[in-house]
Amino acid sequence: MDSKKRSSTKAEGSKERGLVHVWPAGSCSVTPERLPGWGERTVLQAALGVKHGVLLTEDGAVYSFGTLPWRSAPAETCPSSPILEHALVGQCVVTVAAGSFHSGAVTESGVVYMWGENSAGQCAVANQQWVPEPSAVSIADSETSPSLAVRILQLACGEEHTLALSISREIWAWGTGCQLGLMTTTFPVTKPQKVEHLAGRVVLQVACGASHSLALVQCPPSQKPVPERCNQCSQLLMTMTDKEDHVIISDSHCCPLGVTLAESQAEKQASTAISPSTETRDSQGEVFENTHVQHDPAVANKLNVGNVQTTSGDAVPPQLDIIGTTETSSARNIPSDPDAPAGNEHMQKLSDPSKRENSENGEKPVPSQPLVEDAVPNLHSPPTTSTSALNSLVVSCASAVGVRVAATYEAGALSLKKVMNFYSTAPCEPGAQASSSSIGPEGLKDSREEQVKQESMQGKKSSSLVDIREEESEGGSRRLSLPGLLSQVSPRLLRKAARVKTRTVVLTPTYSGEADALLPSLRTEVYSWGSNTFGQLGHSDFPTTVPRLAKLGYISRVAAGRDSYLALVDKNIMGYIASLHELAATERRFYAKLSDIKSQILRPLLSLENLGTASTVQLLQEVASRFSKLCYLIGQHGASLSSFLQGVKEARSLVILKHASLFLDSYTEYCTAVTHFLVMGGFQLLAKPAIDFLNKNQELLQDLSEVIDENIQLIEILNTLFFLPTRRLHNYAEVLLKLATCFEVTSPDYQKLQDSSSCYECLALHLGRKRKEAEYTLGFWKTFPGKMTDSLRKPERRLLCESSNRALSLQHAGRFSVNWFILFNDALVHAQFSTHHVFPLATIWAEPLSEEAGGVNGLKITTPEEQFTLISSTPQEKTKWLRAISQAVDQALRGASDHPPYGGGSSIQRQEPPISRSAKYTFYKDPRLKDATYDGRWFSGKPHGRGVLKWPDGKMYSGTFRNGLEDGYGEYRIPNKALSKEDHYVGHWKEGKMCGQGVYSYASGEVFEGCFQDNMRHGHGLLRSGKLTSSSPSMFIGQWVMDKKSGYGVFDDITRGEKYMGMWQDDVCQGNGVVVTQFGLYYEGNFHLNKMMGNGVLLSEDDTIYEGEFSDDWTLNGKGTLTMPNGDYIEGYFSGEWGSGIKITGTYFKPSLYESDKDKPKVFRKLGNLAVPADEKWKAVFDECWHQLGCESPGQGEVWKAWENIAVALTANRRQHRDSPEILSRSQTQTLESLEFIPQHVGAFSVEKYDDIKKYLIKACDTPLHPLGRLVETLVAVYRMTYVGVGANRRLLQEAVKEIKSYLKRIFQLVRFLFPELPEEGSTIPLSAPLPTERKSFCTGKSDSRSESPEPGYVVTSSGLLLPVLLPRLYPPLFMLYALENDREEDVYWECVLRLNKQPDIALLGFLGVQRKFWPVTLSILGETKKVLPTTKDACFASAVECLQQISTTFTPSDKLKVIQQTFEEISQGVLASLQEDFLWSMDDLFPVFLYVVLRARIRNLGSEVHLIEDLMDPYLQHGEQGIMFTTLKACYYQIQREKLN
Repeated sequence: MDSKKRSSTKAEGSKERGLVHVWPAGSCSVTPERLPGWGERTVLQAALGVKHGVLLTEDGAVYSFGTLPWRSAPAETCPSSPILEHALVGQCVVTVAAGSFHSGAVTESGVVYMWGENSAGQCAVANQQWVPEPSAVSIADSETSPSLAVRILQLACGEEHTLALSISREIWAWGTGCQLGLMTTTFPVTKPQKVEHLAGRVVLQVACGASHSLALVQCPPSQKPVPERCNQCSQLLMTMTDKEDHVIISDSHCCPLGVTLAESQAEKQASTAISPSTETRDSQGEVFENTHVQHDPAVANKLNVGNVQTTSGDAVPPQLDIIGTTETSSARNIPSDPDAPAGNEHMQKLSDPSKRENSENGEKPVPSQPLVEDAVPNLHSPPTTSTSALNSLVVSCASAVGVRVAATYEAGALSLKKVMNFYSTAPCEPGAQASSSSIGPEGLKDSREEQVKQESMQGKKSSSLVDIREEESEGGSRRLSLPGLLSQVSPRLLRKAARVKTRTVVLTPTYSGEADALLPSLRTEVYSWGSNTFGQLGHSDFPTTVPRLAKLGYISRVAAGRDSYLALVDKNIMGYIASLHELAATERRFYAKLSDIKSQILRPLLSLENLGTASTVQLLQEVASRFSKLCYLIGQHGASLSSFLQGVKEARSLVILKHASLFLDSYTEYCTAVTHFLVMGGFQLLAKPAIDFLNKNQELLQDLSEVIDENIQLIEILNTLFFLPTRRLHNYAEVLLKLATCFEVTSPDYQKLQDSSSCYECLALHLGRKRKEAEYTLGFWKTFPGKMTDSLRKPERRLLCESSNRALSLQHAGRFSVNWFILFNDALVHAQFSTHHVFPLATIWAEPLSEEAGGVNGLKITTPEEQFTLISSTPQEKTKWLRAISQAVDQALRGASDHPPYGGGSSIQRQEPPISRSAKYTFYKDPRLKDATYDGRWFSGKPHGRGVLKWPDGKMYSGTFRNGLEDGYGEYRIPNKALSKEDHYVGHWKEGKMCGQGVYSYASGEVFEGCFQDNMRHGHGLLRSGKLTSSSPSMFIGQWVMDKKSGYGVFDDITRGEKYMGMWQDDVCQGNGVVVTQFGLYYEGNFHLNKMMGNGVLLSEDDTIYEGEFSDDWTLNGKGTLTMPNGDYIEGYFSGEWGSGIKITGTYFKPSLYESDKDKPKVFRKLGNLAVPADEKWKAVFDECWHQLGCESPGQGEVWKAWENIAVALTANRRQHRDSPEILSRSQTQTLESLEFIPQHVGAFSVEKYDDIKKYLIKACDTPLHPLGRLVETLVAVYRMTYVGVGANRRLLQEAVKEIKSYLKRIFQLVRFLFPELPEEGSTIPLSAPLPTERKSFCTGKSDSRSESPEPGYVVTSSGLLLPVLLPRLYPPLFMLYALENDREEDVYWECVLRLNKQPDIALLGFLGVQRKFWPVTLSILGETKKVLPTTKDACFASAVECLQQISTTFTPSDKLKVIQQTFEEISQGVLASLQEDFLWSMDDLFPVFLYVVLRARIRNLGSEVHLIEDLMDPYLQHGEQGIMFTTLKACYYQIQREKLN
């Protein structure tokens, strides 16, 4: 296909990747050809057998090609094109394998599928010659109970056997032959069995030859004594911190340099040790095979080095002992390849003994055969059993097809997440993807002498095929990568199976903190078993030949069969693949350079003694730590790129694209650490202790830093070297831009690549600026006076501007004063002679002075405690300083100076920083705030908005501020050292003082809830003193004036069991009041200075009454009258304390027995005269509500203003509770939303508008956030406080009723103010609609007259409007008082009810005198009609009885009256149903029937219900129909008490 005709989008598309090329073995003239019949599907993996092959595509589908004799259809045995294995469709296959004549596949879920020849049981199917379709293999672990299915990671196939590596790192085998490694002689083995010889060992990878097997196994950890200190930084590995209450033992020491190999350790090499069955690699890494290739100049120009994914020569850290090497022809002058120049240069350098010393590794110099692949650097990674990335087995052993053909095995790279999790342990050094040469069975005839000659040229140091060493510090994987070399080898030249010489290298790791715990996989072993006919097991000598190269393109994978080879090729359309390879190759070279810098410069530097102050060493260690992290990241990235090049190669899945922030942050952190080190003069401080080291390594320094000029100081070269890594960002940007050009401009891939490229370029420029800033700052510190330098110099502080050129001066400064202004990135410093003051930038406001104000070239600087003017010499200087200060302040507020503005939007600089901002500041001048720290919002130099203010002595305010003072809602804490507790206030503030509603909890235990003004209790409030268990618990609720009780209030003395309800003045009882005690005493009268003094009335529980003068609490003194319960009384002079003997001088009166009884309760009628009038009570509560509505006094104010204040209150309260949603339920939120709509009250008033107002009031009173709701809540609280507990005294009933009526009157006044159209009390609302059908009057024949009996709701009354809201809340205490007052008569009533209810219905009806015609004859019970028998009980008028019982479930008098009315209607319906005629009741007929219903209803507190209705019902109802019915009920109540059974 002509690639030029394809669009760029398609050109880079997946169809041009993973192209399959095959060629036969045994001929050097054949060029690899595309697989016939195969389209352009991307192949990720391929495997070859003797005459067949298997392909795995990117979508997880599996195809077979070649000779397939096991297929059932004749056409499929030799297909012309690869055929899809339908049995595996949808199974998501992740890897495939091919044996000589059978195939296998492993799915993502770990299930194995096998198909092909099964003569030896290699497909795990019994008694079957062929397995035509892929069939699942059941692998179950019988050692577990119940047996569990085993998940498989990897599959390897031989000629007559198959091996599987499980997720638990165990080998399972089936098939035939000793190569199974099973302890059995019975073959074939068709049920997979575990290879017990390796049980308990961690197997990392398996491979199969035709008749032998290999396994890479992790060595058990050696028992070595763990050193106490780190070999590198000499810090303790275990630390113990002794706290007051616990000890912390930490083993989390993390050496910034990671694991290293000392030269002495690296030199300890063991001699070759090979047994016939085991090859031991007692090294730190994995065992790799490598190919020794003869130098062939004739082939040199055919090698496209770009196809060789190599870790370039730079990747050899000198501390590693590299033994395994691959030697091949170099490609020096191929301009088409991006890697060529750097790669060739390094190859030449490596090959030249004068340029590279290898003797430190115990090797002789390498001859002049350049190394394409010296080694792969270490990869530090955590040991894991779930991924093969721990160790990559790259042992080229015979493939399934033939003993002399080598296959390539690889393992995946670590994920980058794991990389970052473990970066601190040590830097990792990963390399390229691992692949080794494939050797063919036939080729040029090479003599033994040639091989001997090669070995002698190597100085007897070359490694055999099974002897590539892999040094690995921490059990990570390392990968060789030679697909380009392998894929272009001429088939007939591939001829190599094994080598004679093998060596074992022992490498000991340096301990780094938790190295022993984290790294169980530091050593590995290779086990081999099976046939050794051709020396497959590592013991036979075979000559080698030089491969010849064929040019195909970019090779990602190769596979070898007995008769053929296969390569997966990527087309380099528009340079896309080349760019990816360029990125991978340059990244590996970059990693190699970082590794050299770390090992040859950083590590020795840190090991030097006397490096300077602890802070300098700490900064250098921070640089080393960040460098190690960066190095580790780059190494991992190199490994992931190699893995990436084996996959689909989608640009969007590139790590530098997907995890760009990881790279950007790592580079930023490293650059920040280096600039901090630079600013603190770190390089200058290093000059002396490190001079010897630097002089010795001058050439190395210049080489690594790429500095050519020899006149530059060594410290400057070191400086350059430290900043070297940041150059890599430009390379990332360039490569991403190159990749972007391979896409359509409109595609999302293009956009993403373009954006990422911009990010990397932007960061590179940003870090360049940071370096310049640091150098400028360093230059300033060199000239700054020494003493101030010590106090002002900080690693993160940078100089922006300074006024040493006299360009800026202080206005009104003294004649001889010196004022030096220095602007840093975090503060403005004002230096004078030897003193200086630092102004943090976050709390500086700078503005130019207008010329009118006389401020020519003036800058006004505002700080929280100072304000001064700076005069600049020229307008340009003024502009420069204003801009510099504004930008610095803005940057300080953003707080992200180390991070560049990624993207476009945030990079725009503001013209000036915001006037309102968040900042932290410690006051030093203000006497009230001295040394206090404020953290919160500011406005023009003053705290303004939400913030927290903390004083050194522990005081703290958290809340809102306005103009520098506490204002709004806030929390205040004041520690009380004497009590070891704290005062705590939560509430409202105004101008720095407590003002408004709040709760103050005192350290002493007292709690005040109420109003404050000027830090004092003022207004209505509740004070709780002590708890019930404390010495003097009490509670006061009432009015306060200037921190003292003043006005009406209720005081509950819990200790004495007394409750005072009356007037106060200056914290004492003064004026009229009432006292009740828990023993039933009741006093009302005058109080003076907390004592009963003056006239008063005292009642005892037995109704003994004293009315007269008092001189002290419960002490009678003066003229008075004492009345006995029986009516006798004494008039005269009394003295003495009540209850302990009273002296009396007076006259005893016994009223005439025939005197009228009506005068007896006259004193009772007088009760309340000396108490506080109901309208005088709780005035502060109502005044507060009026104030909230904006009225100076009740009714005086604007209605619109009142509504505005309500809206403000609702909004403010909602905002205050927004942070604590549990306070407001969903229903309350909905209520608040509905309260935002104000009922319209314009125009003629109607019933509908009255109902709207009623609904609004119900909602308003339902939420305490509304002023009316808060009023109702407070009134309920004070009412309960007054009449609960000791206050539940029957003498207080009339006071309680009067108080409710007073509430109604005063709230109604508020409502009428808010709704001016609402008529006054008792007015009738005209009806807007015609009346419904007239109904007959209940007792008379004429029609119902509205004027005589108006319906409730049509007459405006305060009780009708407000009682439904108020009474349900006040009902419990009120009804309790009624029950106590009517206790005696209700006992009589109840005794009669119980007695009369013993009779059956007929008897009771007869006894009560109910006319016989009203007696029910039959009853309908549950749909059945039953006759009324003499024994029938509780059945007659049952519906009416049930209806009347509901009176106890209602609260308001109007609801109770409706229940009574409903009862009468139920009675009427029952009678009419039995009489079946129109009937009019007369009261004489009705009363006995109703009396029966009342008796049967058995209402326990009927007297209380009756009296409550009587006291609180609307007066206009008394003469209507409901009034008559109520009178009937009342009459029944009294009648029942007088009933006597004969």
